[in-house]
Amino acid sequence: MLGKTDMPPKDNGSLCFGAPWERQAFGLALALSKQGLFEWEDFRSEMISSIAAWEATHDETDPSWDYYEIWLTVVEQMVQRSGLIEQSARSYF
Repeated sequence: MLGKTDMPPKDNGSLCFGAPWERQAFGLALALSKQGLFEWEDFRSEMISSIAAWEATHDETDPSWDYYEIWLTVVEQMVQRSGLIEQSARSYF
């Protein structure tokens, strides 16, 4: 991903998912944004910040890089900030 912090991985112009959960996480973020839980631009900005933070603490060849792991973490953060899940329920995650 390094160098294109606001774009999901693509192959021949199509979104590239390595596992079903990645597609589901992508769809979840889109659906929650369309439902008004958060603004897409806020999500995008948080992704850029999170990727930059990862890059600041890792070498570009670090094999632990995973765009959709960061994506899922940002979805979780946006859901928590929205108040959709009560504080008591968060302890289960």
